[in-house]
Amino acid sequence: MKIGVLAVQGAVREHILCLEKLGVKVVPVLRPQDLSGLAGLVLPGGESTAQWRLISRSGLAEPLRAELSQGLPAFGTCAGLILLAKEITNWPERYFGVLDVAVERNATGRQADSFETTVSVDGLGEVPAVFIRAPAIKGVGPTVEILGRLGVEPVLVKEAAILGAAFHPELTEDLRIHEFFVNLCRKE
Repeated sequence: MKIGVLAVQGAVREHILCLEKLGVKVVPVLRPQDLSGLAGLVLPGGESTAQWRLISRSGLAEPLRAELSQGLPAFGTCAGLILLAKEITNWPERYFGVLDVAVERNATGRQADSFETTVSVDGLGEVPAVFIRAPAIKGVGPTVEILGRLGVEPVLVKEAAILGAAFHPELTEDLRIHEFFVNLCRKE
């Protein structure tokens, strides 16, 4: 099994290391041809508008949209969640729009407002989570499962083979959420 990590900007190296620790073959995705043969794709945290510009310039936007629309399993963290969301409440653009959630960009404030905590995740218990200028999930569609919450707020969601996290699991030593995604890729 081969999983790609969108490698245009953001926490690329950290996701690659997490997946490699789980014994997965990882491919950095920079060009359309890198999508060939993937069992899944991670869209890392970073800066969503910068990522979108680079995705568009590299020619990845339409091939990646097609793959996601055809069911390629995907895991978006922070900015990756924004790229996957159907609606961004405080931004005029929509990117891939394949995950039926409404998100608010930078809902947790500035970089200085970043924090670490634990998140309660169904089936996994308490999972460490890092929030850096994190988006907030403001609404979920009827087929979206809320898997993790911070208090009452959803922070980890799943719809079909798409997983979205408002936080950065790749910045912790805990591999359970990455392992959950790898298992999701195996089922598809």
